[in-house]
Amino acid sequence: MLAEDVKATIRDAYQQLIDERGLSPRWGQRQMIAEVANALGDPDAPEPIAVVEAGTGTGKTIAYTLAALPVAKARGKTLVIATATIALQEQLVLRDLPDILRHSGLAFTVQLAKGRSRYVCLQKLDHQLAGAQSPALIPLYPDEVADLSIEQAAPVMQAMLDALASSTWDGDLDGWPASLDNAMRHAVTTHHAQCGGRRCAFVQQCSFFKARDGLQDADVIVANHNLVLADLQLGGGAILPAPEDCIFVFDEGHQLAEKCLNQFTLTTRTGATQQALRETAQWLKTQAETMADVISQLSLIEQLQQSCSDLEQHNAVVEQWADHYLLEQPEVDSEWRFEHGVVPDALHRQAQELVLVWRQHLDLNQRLETALDNRREEVDIDKRDDVDTWILNIQGMISRAESQLALWQSYADARDVDEANPVARWMRAAAIGQSIDFFASPILARDLLREHLWRRAAGVVVTSATLSSLGHFDRLRAMTGLPKAARYKIVQSPFDASRGVFAIPALACEPSDVDGHTAEIIARLPRLLTGALGVLVLFSSRRQLELVVEGLPDDLQHQVLVQDTLSKSELLKRHRSAIDNGQPSAIMGLASFAEGVDLPGQYCEHVIIAKLPFAVPDSPREAAHAELLERLGRNPFMEISVPDAALKLVQASGRLLRTEADRGRITLLDKRLLTKRYGRAILDSLPRFTFELEH
Repeated sequence: MLAEDVKATIRDAYQQLIDERGLSPRWGQRQMIAEVANALGDPDAPEPIAVVEAGTGTGKTIAYTLAALPVAKARGKTLVIATATIALQEQLVLRDLPDILRHSGLAFTVQLAKGRSRYVCLQKLDHQLAGAQSPALIPLYPDEVADLSIEQAAPVMQAMLDALASSTWDGDLDGWPASLDNAMRHAVTTHHAQCGGRRCAFVQQCSFFKARDGLQDADVIVANHNLVLADLQLGGGAILPAPEDCIFVFDEGHQLAEKCLNQFTLTTRTGATQQALRETAQWLKTQAETMADVISQLSLIEQLQQSCSDLEQHNAVVEQWADHYLLEQPEVDSEWRFEHGVVPDALHRQAQELVLVWRQHLDLNQRLETALDNRREEVDIDKRDDVDTWILNIQGMISRAESQLALWQSYADARDVDEANPVARWMRAAAIGQSIDFFASPILARDLLREHLWRRAAGVVVTSATLSSLGHFDRLRAMTGLPKAARYKIVQSPFDASRGVFAIPALACEPSDVDGHTAEIIARLPRLLTGALGVLVLFSSRRQLELVVEGLPDDLQHQVLVQDTLSKSELLKRHRSAIDNGQPSAIMGLASFAEGVDLPGQYCEHVIIAKLPFAVPDSPREAAHAELLERLGRNPFMEISVPDAALKLVQASGRLLRTEADRGRITLLDKRLLTKRYGRAILDSLPRFTFELEH
């Protein structure tokens, strides 16, 4: 049961906030507060998890903060709010949470959490400005590091150093006043595998560790999904507090499963691996004598050099095999997925050999790191920087070996179909004869999230405007492994859905007739684009979008803004500017404009959806999932495609009503919603629009 004093704190904070801001209490918001507080507030609950779908306008940030924060403080836990993007993080830190702090009467501190790649590394900055050539840090991912002219970069790096010294900048690259390209970011940032941590000579001034130390004392930490998942992958507690000490809120939680799978996908690139091994061998050769003087183990260094050479040969063999295999497959250009994740015998044997040599390589690196670490305090102070740089390079080699070992172990295990722990495995060639990427990914995030999150966290809230599909949470549970015992709630939007008209006109063609359907869209659009200032036209196919734009009459071309002809932010800016000047404007976009785009009022009075957003299972992971269901005698179309299309249709339709005063139309140019047996279930899952359905 929720303790009475905590219940009173939540109730008083909510009343004070709505009074001071002059708001009217929202029933849905109060429902969400109660659901979250009751799920988290019982310390004896076996599953302290709340899953809340909160419709547009619910005010979910206020709801989950006012409910979860008093519970977290009462239980001595840290509240971690994870968003989908850095932009949403900054909105929380700069606007939403300060507003709650100012008006609710709650006292709390907030800290923004970002990964190392968002902060300048003083050691790398020092190396770059000193022009250090030897010993230097070996790039972990050499193919991602573009050539950087130190003459051009030095003024920027010096400006960074000066800004840090004068305390006018905190080392957060997102706060640097000028734009930075990827080459510059790589040059001045580090990876956890090559971070010296508390042993680094610059640790007292380190921007990342200063920010991380602040996390220990914060009541609320604002992170993003990727950072939380990266921390969990490292075992938890590496960047954020341990999961057992955290209550997590995952805003935009419908993205959690996919982001988890991306985080835990194993990959290797043969070209980059060859380059890294060559650079490592060369570095070892140049450092062998001086390193041996410190540790008196020249043979260990020589063994490591030989290991690099052996791995180069094995890597070249597997790359050559993959090139030949792809060339032999009919109608295959650059990518091949292994059916049911089972790899051919030849690749299986090579994977087994690679496991052996990478394991030996890892062991040699670990022995060398230990030897150097044991002698670090004994060397002269002027030599210690060299030793630290050696150790950082070896840590990077260890990290690379561990990731390679995990990938090839997955391929070595891929002899039979594994229905209990299904894995998708595939390879991709950038160009035949150049480099091959190998991948291994879990098909479902459920087991990963059970192990790392649901069973460990002190409490979890998963929320979004779209979590359910077809009126229930079955699809979400299947993807994420959320326990049935969690509390599930659908909170309706306070906006009157009947102010939006959902129309399906009488259509001659179905989307399966691609040419006919495209021609019909082109014929109908001129009339559909009239009568509204702001229009959003959403396509599931880039090719269809391009054909429709080409087919529009000349007199409409000036009012059309097409995705990818401008940056998303610039395109939205021009759209709003045209509407502000009383000129009609229509955005023609793909899936990224069907979610997370806020165009209230006249900015979007009509949403036109070309067809039901059925995703083609063309990604190897999605195709492997469909293949698995078919093997189990199940129907992937009904279990995956229909629920996902229903959810995406709700997301796309949600672009219309963004405020209580909004009204307008949604036109779906796809009659399958009326003619197919799954159509009624999808229709029933939509908000209660005013429907105009022509048969």
